[in-house]
Amino acid sequence: MTFEHRFEPGEGTTLLLLHGTGGDENDLLAVGRILAPGANLLSPRGKVLENGMNRFFRRFAEGVFDFEDIRYRAGELAGFVDEACREYALDPGRVLAAGYSNGANIAAALLLLYPGVLAGGVLFRAMVPVPPEPAGARAPAPLSAPVPVLIANGRRDPIAPPQEAERLAALLRQDGADVTLRWHPGGHELTRPDVDAARDWLAPHLE
Repeated sequence: MTFEHRFEPGEGTTLLLLHGTGGDENDLLAVGRILAPGANLLSPRGKVLENGMNRFFRRFAEGVFDFEDIRYRAGELAGFVDEACREYALDPGRVLAAGYSNGANIAAALLLLYPGVLAGGVLFRAMVPVPPEPAGARAPAPLSAPVPVLIANGRRDPIAPPQEAERLAALLRQDGADVTLRWHPGGHELTRPDVDAARDWLAPHLE
């Protein structure tokens, strides 16, 4: 397999768990069990090292992304999802992402750049993972049905500020996604109320 990863077999939906900077394939397993009890859990480790910390793509500084690397790494991750579906006999039409911070950003890149790989996503503390473009320059991705996406960000997040979440929601909606934008009053940290609210949002999409 192309990524170091953990896989916990379940039934039906597969939750692709994507950790934040400095995490690994074990970080979000407990979160995944809360979000989607009984689902398959597929949790890869990011391949990029930044000062010894695992990430899913390079950046030049905090909040300054290497967009070329994002495109390459998102394609690599899309290939891994396809490989894992064949290896573990998973339904490729029922893979949803749940990512935090850097993991949420690579999940957003998959949704924007490789439509069809994910059937939806839960994005905790996400930012826009594609470069700015002139209005109307980006052609919407062809979607056979609206893809459900939850963006859960903090109003006081210094790393992923509110305007980033709003821009990302607009881009995803342009591609036909059904986006729910949920705010909490704090910052970048992931909290249990966040996870519980995401579980409730996700439940109808697991049926």
